Amino acid sequence: MLNAKNTRTELIQLLQERNEYPERSTTIDAQICASFEQDCAIFVLDMAGFSRLTLRYGIIHFLAMVHRMAAIATPLVQLHQGRVVKQEADNLFAVFPTVEGAIDSAVDILKSFAAVNTGLPDEQDLYACIGIGYGKTLLVGENDLYGSEMNLACKLGEDLARRGEVLLTEAAFDQLKTHLEQWERLDLSVSGLELIAHKLKAPAAVRLS
Repeated sequence: MLNAKNTRTELIQLLQERNEYPERSTTIDAQICASFEQDCAIFVLDMAGFSRLTLRYGIIHFLAMVHRMAAIATPLVQLHQGRVVKQEADNLFAVFPTVEGAIDSAVDILKSFAAVNTGLPDEQDLYACIGIGYGKTLLVGENDLYGSEMNLACKLGEDLARRGEVLLTEAAFDQLKTHLEQWERLDLSVSGLELIAHKLKAPAAVRLS
């Protein structure tokens, strides 16, 4: 399981030093990477329907749904050797040693939501959009992370994935060795970026490891 190494305070001190002594930026950057950087899969879950449900039923109703989402998703992240880094509003952020672990967690979460929904009123049904990236990421303390693949995973999970979809960045897809036929390539555009992503064709019906 991936663990955080150093704290936000240490990162802030190094960034302050970098700003004060730009001639030492190369050395400080190397120090930051050595202390905080890890290769990992980044998992971003975004609950579908936040604005609609909040407008119709109120924020307390939706907060209760967010609580249920986290209670279901967190153990499934941990089951596949992942670690929940943080939860912000209706988003859940986690890291995994492998892309396969992140995918298996995503599939199990979507299956669990579908099972729970069979016993809930329609207005309490849980749905999610999930984006997964892979690459060098700064893991800061226990509850934050930064990196290009983190940003792309957020774009996929929050902006581009539809309800019930799992999308991989190109870098995450490149980590896969098997079951490649279960993914559909997508050419996407968001915020001025042209992206290649890969969509799991049947997330509720497959398991990849």
